[in-house]
Amino acid sequence: MKPLHIILSVIGGAIAGAAVGILLAPEKGEKTRDEISKYLKDKGVKLKESTIDKIAKRIAAEEAIAEMIESKED
Repeated sequence: MKPLHIILSVIGGAIAGAAVGILLAPEKGEKTRDEISKYLKDKGVKLKESTIDKIAKRIAAEEAIAEMIESKED
């Protein structure tokens, strides 16, 4: 593999791991989304409100899927 592919794979894996970690965190999804939104605002990331809503809805949907999977395993 080329070094660029390895670097991109590591970065992609880190992002995926962080996303799974956030989704499976013990706190409620709403609180997590609020913290993500606050963090982005504190760092100066300016997103349109609709973009923030889309991100929050995507996280909520992924969280619901994770909960469904957990409930089926029990």
